[in-house]
Amino acid sequence: MRRALLSWSGGKDCAWALQKLRGTGVAIAALLTTVDEATNSVAMHAVPCELLEWQARAAGLPLWTAPLPWPCANRDYERIMKTIWDRARANDIDAVVFGDLFLEDIRAYREKTLEGTGLTPLFPLWKSPTAALAEEMLQGGLRALTACVDKRALGPEFAGREFDRGFLADLPSGIDPCGENGEFHSFVYDGPMFRERVPVRVGNVRDHNGFAFADLQCLES
Repeated sequence: MRRALLSWSGGKDCAWALQKLRGTGVAIAALLTTVDEATNSVAMHAVPCELLEWQARAAGLPLWTAPLPWPCANRDYERIMKTIWDRARANDIDAVVFGDLFLEDIRAYREKTLEGTGLTPLFPLWKSPTAALAEEMLQGGLRALTACVDKRALGPEFAGREFDRGFLADLPSGIDPCGENGEFHSFVYDGPMFRERVPVRVGNVRDHNGFAFADLQCLES
């Protein structure tokens, strides 16, 4: 049985990767999240760590966080992540799982970053047709909110919406159904990968640097 870290943003793709690996030869040992140390939230998604901790409890897994400065140069990122890779090997972990779908440059960077670490990158959702994958997630019981949207691709009214068939039907032409090009990011609050529902609500939507962020709040602080 292979032991792996799962790169965890809190979104639907990594959550579905967790679900797909259940009952396979890969056992997820922990969830790994990079966190903006200034805001204590997920880098790019702005989801507070409190909600990540709820997700980890719901999944029955430990949460590892890698605090990053902002801005974060590649050399700083790689230095910080090396401490994570060293910790993983010390805990008999031999792989890292990513929820990437089709961006070749992102996959190549992840593979390069793990060279020489003793950790194998795994991509269980790779090249899945994204429209079919989105439908598979919904049919499988995944429930998610849209945490943020890139306003170059979508209007701010999409931020905070439920990721459901209505959301998919409303996406403009050319927008990937899974947001793989960065059009939107999500937060999973329920699904077959969790033992309990994450208590979350949507507050205000705010604009920052060309993105619209939904203020996701924990109902049980």
